[in-house]
Amino acid sequence: QVQLVESGGGLVQAGGSLRLSCAASGSIFYINVMGWYRQAPGKQRELVAYITNGESTAYADSVKGRFTISRDNAKNTVYLQMNSLKTEDTAVYYCNARGVLVDQRGFDSWGQGTQVTVSS
Repeated sequence: QVQLVESGGGLVQAGGSLRLSCAASGSIFYINVMGWYRQAPGKQRELVAYITNGESTAYADSVKGRFTISRDNAKNTVYLQMNSLKTEDTAVYYCNARGVLVDQRGFDSWGQGTQVTVSS
């Protein structure tokens, strides 16, 4: 079983920055990909960014040039650096990880979410 714990959310003014962190723990053999999703009130959850074990990255068009995803494999941790924040970025941000457990079973796990609120 894999547990994900997010941190770093909060309230920030438009134009400001936040950095989110997500640490994975459990009987992990390796993690293939970690990503960040977000869900605004009344809206569908959407992919923000992901990073693979080989550190290939992808971003939603709405955050390209403003957000940067990175990972520390030694700590099983993924980060999301968010710059030039806009009010439209307000949402609950969720961490996701997919990989393989030590018993060779695959896993797909989610964190509890962390609130990001951007004020004008």
